[in-house]
Amino acid sequence: MSKFDEFVNEEKSHYGKIFVDINYAIDNVSPFLDNEILNRRKYMPKIDTLKKYIELIESAQSEIKHSGFFNKFKGDKYISLLKTYKSDNLESLNQLEKCSTCQCLNCTSDCKFDSCLGCKSDSNIIHCDKVTINITKHDNFNLQLTNNKTGENSNYTVIATLQNAQLNKKYIIIQDIITKEKFILYYYPGISEDNYGEITNEDEFDFIVSTFQSVDN
Repeated sequence: MSKFDEFVNEEKSHYGKIFVDINYAIDNVSPFLDNEILNRRKYMPKIDTLKKYIELIESAQSEIKHSGFFNKFKGDKYISLLKTYKSDNLESLNQLEKCSTCQCLNCTSDCKFDSCLGCKSDSNIIHCDKVTINITKHDNFNLQLTNNKTGENSNYTVIATLQNAQLNKKYIIIQDIITKEKFILYYYPGISEDNYGEITNEDEFDFIVSTFQSVDN
C-alpha cells in the first residue's frame, strides 16, 4: 500500500465514522428539538468542516486513481494539501470527535444542564443522569492558581467539571502538574475570569468523589 493510500484510508475511516455518527444523531434528534436548541449543539456549526474534509479526501483519491505514472508525485502533493486543511481546522475536527462520543449527542431530554453552552474545547460530557448530575472530561484545560496559604502559584490540569442541577452548583476536579495531588473545588465560571471555592460540606464532597469515581476509567 502506498503512503498516500495508507494516509487517506486511515483518515477517511476515522473521520468518516465521526461524520456518520453525528449526522445519524442529527436525524434522530431533530424531530424532537426546536431548531434554536438544536443549533446550540457544538457540532452543528462545525459539521460542514468535516464534510468538506471527507470530500477533499475523496477528490484526492479520484485524482490519484487517474494519474497513472505521476501517481507518487501527486500523492505527496495531496497528502500535504489534506494535512494543511486538517491543521487549519484542527480545533473543529477535534471537537467533532469529542461530540461523537458525548452523552448529549443523541439526547432529546428537556435539559436542566448547561450542555453545549458550558462546554470547553476538547471536552465532552461522559456521564449525565438527566436529573441531578453530569460530568465533563477535559483534555486541554489548564489553570494557574495561587495558594492562599503560601502565596505561591501552581499549575493544574483540570480532570473534570461536574454540574449539580438540583443544587445549582458546579465543581471542578484539578491535579497539580508537579505533585499530582488532586483537589475538588466549587467552580464559578465567569465571562472574564473563573472563580473557585473550598467545599466544606463533607457529604457534598463525598458525593462528588463517589460520582466521579463511578464513571472514571
